[in-house]
Amino acid sequence: MATGQIPDAYELTINEPVSSKFEKIPVQVFGQALDASKEIACRIADRIRFRATKNENCVLGLATGSTPVGVYAELVRMHREEGLSFKNVVTFNLDEYFPMQPNELQSYVRFMHEHLFDHIDIVPENINIPDGTLAKTDVPEFCAKYETKIELLGGIDIQILGIGRTGHIGFNEPGSSKTSSTRLITLDRVTRSDAAGDFFGEENVPRRAITMGVGSILSASEIYIIAYGEHKAQIVAEAVEGEISPMVSASFLQEHPHCRFMLDISAAQALTRYRCPWLVDQVEWTDLLTRKAVIWLARLLKKPILKLTEEDYNEEGLQDLLAEHGPAYDINVQVFRHLQHTITGWPAGKPAELKQPGDVSRPHDDIFPKRVLIFSPHPDDDVISMGGTLIRMAKQDHEVHVAYQTSGNIAVFDDDALRFCDFMASFNQTFGVAPAKTESLDSSIENSLRNKTPGEVDSPEVQTVKGLIRKGEAKAATRLCGVPEDRLHFLDLPFYETGTIKKKPLGEEDINIVAKLLEELKPHQIYAAGDLRDPHGTHRVCLSAILQAVQKIQDQAWYEQCTVWLYRGAWHEWEPHEIEMAVPLSPGEVELKRNAIFKHESQKDRAVYPGHDDREFWQRAEDRNSGTAKLYDALGMAEYAAIEGFVRWDGDETFL
Repeated sequence: MATGQIPDAYELTINEPVSSKFEKIPVQVFGQALDASKEIACRIADRIRFRATKNENCVLGLATGSTPVGVYAELVRMHREEGLSFKNVVTFNLDEYFPMQPNELQSYVRFMHEHLFDHIDIVPENINIPDGTLAKTDVPEFCAKYETKIELLGGIDIQILGIGRTGHIGFNEPGSSKTSSTRLITLDRVTRSDAAGDFFGEENVPRRAITMGVGSILSASEIYIIAYGEHKAQIVAEAVEGEISPMVSASFLQEHPHCRFMLDISAAQALTRYRCPWLVDQVEWTDLLTRKAVIWLARLLKKPILKLTEEDYNEEGLQDLLAEHGPAYDINVQVFRHLQHTITGWPAGKPAELKQPGDVSRPHDDIFPKRVLIFSPHPDDDVISMGGTLIRMAKQDHEVHVAYQTSGNIAVFDDDALRFCDFMASFNQTFGVAPAKTESLDSSIENSLRNKTPGEVDSPEVQTVKGLIRKGEAKAATRLCGVPEDRLHFLDLPFYETGTIKKKPLGEEDINIVAKLLEELKPHQIYAAGDLRDPHGTHRVCLSAILQAVQKIQDQAWYEQCTVWLYRGAWHEWEPHEIEMAVPLSPGEVELKRNAIFKHESQKDRAVYPGHDDREFWQRAEDRNSGTAKLYDALGMAEYAAIEGFVRWDGDETFL
């Protein structure tokens, strides 16, 4: 079948107009990732059924990773509940690490069976995955046969893709040719860094992989490339709106006649229609969009807001805003005052005797002191992301509680665990603590650590030790911030406790644990991590657990006096037009926050899962907070050492 050719009589609706003049590939944006997954699964099911009516095979190109898991889950559901059969389906996976045994934890063979093949009626002989067990000399012949088999079947009907941080599709790293075919490739450093979590350290990630080539992918009839989350937004924009370049292999998809990007709202944020919608079409000038446009203009021209002129608005495409809400001076003052009113040194409220005329009124200001509950996805997100605000509220005599949603045990190096085991053994020996029992346990844990193979899951005992290390660090950090230990809550949500970076789906038990804590404390303020850029997804899952728990208890009387604030973690900051509460930090508070972060010694110097940023977490936090302060200053606000920003949650289901 020729490139991009579709079968006769198959109803294809993918060839819709491009969404905006800036987008060179059709893009469909969904409110939630689940909706996108269901849409793609339905399109796959339609093609399978259509092929079955003609007694033909349906050939699918499949991808691995967290992105397509929702698609596979929906296909499994359709098989079980709707009778969708896969007996006429032949699959070809995009890639596999090399070398890689099929039973290893990181194997794509294992991944596909766990998420799809073991739950449907596909014929085993119809499953094709690159072979990571081959001798290197046998790989070229295998790759040639892989290509030939696809061609003999008439080509791939539907190809599913994800997109890597370098813009790669499959493992087609920067520099891959448009005509490249299935081959052995050396992995880019960035790709290996991104995979470090799956392998318990970058040093354990294979340096090679077998991948279908760009040319192989482009020969598919239909292509759906999926991206979820803020951390994918920038590379999605480059692939969709940028020039075609071998440095971003996904950009070659611009030349495919039946390709579409399927995004959640977070992954679409860097597209021009979301970043600067007024450059695309007529818009409704809400207060939020007006702030976004004015701050964009001020940053573009490097001017304080109050110095923007009519000419500035006209020359940069904001004539419609002037016509709707002008003159420029009135718009400038409106946005300036909003930013000015976001700034507060009393994030949980001020006692009545200290209130002054002109103070900004905030939700439930009449309650003082407040009971505050800060949710921290990992045992250090509280001090990294809002440590200054936490310190400020504790100092101002509010009842501050911190709930650590997960143990964070997978982010502790084996060497740190061994160091603590050595301490325990010496402590027990010195003080004669039940020697027979503890020596046996110490020996078991130490042997487990010393005999681990790269990528092996920790034993339950080792996971417990690593969890205790993180718990002790959290206690030390909050003690420095002025929070008593009896106000710390270690939830250990079940979804996280797998011992690997791959987690279980969020369940009712997780949500009920959070809801129970809310009902016990009845807080006046809730702070939660609203950072959807976390590359490992734990922040997103933890936030969903909180907001679903809030939905369960929101009809209770006490919740009427409760406000939910979202902070951003170590990965990203709120945009200035989004910030609704900005808490300025003094130089002393910045230093105290830094010292609190330092108490998390297992994450100091080098974290197990640093994500896409080589800086230490304290450096990211300080740079982000000082950057926000500098931006406020540049826009015309008062000059501060640092600012932590917050957004109030209003029930928006995008975060669920």
